[in-house]
Amino acid sequence: MNLPYQPILPVRRFPILIIGTGGIVKDAHLPAYRMAGFPVWGLYNRTRERAESLASQYQIPNVFADLETALAAAPKDVIFDLALPASLFADTLRKLPRGSHVLIQKPMGENLTQAREVLAVCQEQGLHAAINCQLRFAPFVMAARHLIESHAIGDLIDMEMRLTTMTPWHLFPFLNGLPRMEIVYHSVHYVDLFRSFLGDPRSVYARTYAHPALPELASVSSSMILDYPDPVRATITTNHMHRFGPQHQESYLKWEGTCGAIKARVGLLMNYPQGVGDTFEYCRLDEQGQPGDWISESLPGSWFPEAFIGSMAQVQRHQEGSLAEMPTDVADVIHTMEVVEAAYASSARGGVKPSEFSRP
Repeated sequence: MNLPYQPILPVRRFPILIIGTGGIVKDAHLPAYRMAGFPVWGLYNRTRERAESLASQYQIPNVFADLETALAAAPKDVIFDLALPASLFADTLRKLPRGSHVLIQKPMGENLTQAREVLAVCQEQGLHAAINCQLRFAPFVMAARHLIESHAIGDLIDMEMRLTTMTPWHLFPFLNGLPRMEIVYHSVHYVDLFRSFLGDPRSVYARTYAHPALPELASVSSSMILDYPDPVRATITTNHMHRFGPQHQESYLKWEGTCGAIKARVGLLMNYPQGVGDTFEYCRLDEQGQPGDWISESLPGSWFPEAFIGSMAQVQRHQEGSLAEMPTDVADVIHTMEVVEAAYASSARGGVKPSEFSRP
């Protein structure tokens, strides 16, 4: 079976001004845009040397160390690509021309208050803004969505993300000391993805955990149950501190339906950032309810950098008029941030105490 796994690209390519040139721009944005033929018109970064190095590598004609100068020089049809810390989004968005198209790096905020401010600024400025929830556009996710929407596995009743790996946290020093970390900066991907398949949950049960080996990080592991009406089960379990070698590491997404199942290894997260390669398999029940063989599909590309093509493609297509609504519009992703906020509230409140049921 030839499964669709790539996003639809725009007919017209619009110029891009990237605001911020951190590691994600080097590792994902720029390689993805080169693959897709999206023209990067310019780079802005307060440290000009970093931007100039990337501009030389990717033949980008304009480099700026002053944002106001960059905005004044940018083409009228430019798309802004914000790759800044989430706490800087709202103030930066206020400086953009009214009615601009914008792609904003996830998370939408470090908390729901910041996310609501981002939404409000976008509405006040008439900005057409999407959040870079790029996991929605990973090849294995797009292939799974095709199978599910074509009813190849029946009704979706179970979705699971499980991660057991050792994440090299030293690559992300900006996370040190933040009051929130794992859910809002990592598991937000899965929360957003689950919403895209299952809709908004009724409630959330969650606990997020620190680790004694990394006291500078607020949390490095989480367990979440997203509550949907029976018979749907949705679970997210992440352990970024499995320090015991690769033998028992795992990283997978799994979808189960009433007559089939899909499992994808998210290989990027194992031995990050090199990764170990993705896999994609599915299985269907026959007419007698017996499982057939698991079928493997080869899907070129991965989460990084290919999924970033889809994030930008939605904004490009919306600007050209070939896409009515962007899947990760800020008006949608604010609900992802509400689920994230609920997860933190659940973690803080704790569960039901067995002592409540002790006999007097």
